[in-house]
Amino acid sequence: MALKIALNYSPNFNPKKRLSKQIKFIIFHYTGMKRESDALRRLTDIQSEVSCHYFIKNNGEIINMLPDLYIAWHAGKSSWKNYKSLNQNSIGIEITNPGHEHGYKKFKQKQISSLLKLTKSLIKKYNILPKNILGHSDIAPQRKKDPGEKFPWEYLSKKNIGAWHTLKDKQELIKNRKLKIHKEEETFFYKNLFKIGYSKKKPLNINRVKYLRELAKAFQRRFRQELVNGKIDRECLLISKNLVGEFK
Repeated sequence: MALKIALNYSPNFNPKKRLSKQIKFIIFHYTGMKRESDALRRLTDIQSEVSCHYFIKNNGEIINMLPDLYIAWHAGKSSWKNYKSLNQNSIGIEITNPGHEHGYKKFKQKQISSLLKLTKSLIKKYNILPKNILGHSDIAPQRKKDPGEKFPWEYLSKKNIGAWHTLKDKQELIKNRKLKIHKEEETFFYKNLFKIGYSKKKPLNINRVKYLRELAKAFQRRFRQELVNGKIDRECLLISKNLVGEFK
């Protein structure tokens, strides 16, 4: 059954088309605005210089805002593994949610259902790997929090959308939560993050200690959502070690 998709094109894109083989990633975002109508207005305002390929409304309706082969302006300054400026190689999907600054809330089931169908069709069309489905905070941890810790990454991973760790004993993980680790283990944790794909190179406008803390928070929002505090404990270490294999 074909997806029902409405059209509302944005003027914000690179005029030169890319090749379909250049599309390697799907990036999930939340809108981070109080009203859905304001988010749509911003994404179609030439002055805003932001856009996306798809927009998922509160009621689950999908809006196509740019054809896939045009480069949308959704990722900004970003990095993952050897890729810089991920706009060039990604499809951006915005999901209506007020975000952390305006009363962040759980995503609606209708939204996730639509996201599931849309993402599966894009994966099939462009042969996108689960490990290349990311959140905005993964590729810009010092700037972004979206889609955040209420986004159902674990559920989606069971549908082959995004990678997740393979540690099955949740009680064992919880036992390791808040357990302190040694300095050497902390270094090992960050090495794992860099192997997974998080950027090793910090931006110029932030000191290294603060950047590493933001990196840890981004990791927690994605893979240890119950506690996002930027502090690395034994649970984080175990999850990071397991994930290295998933992101090879």
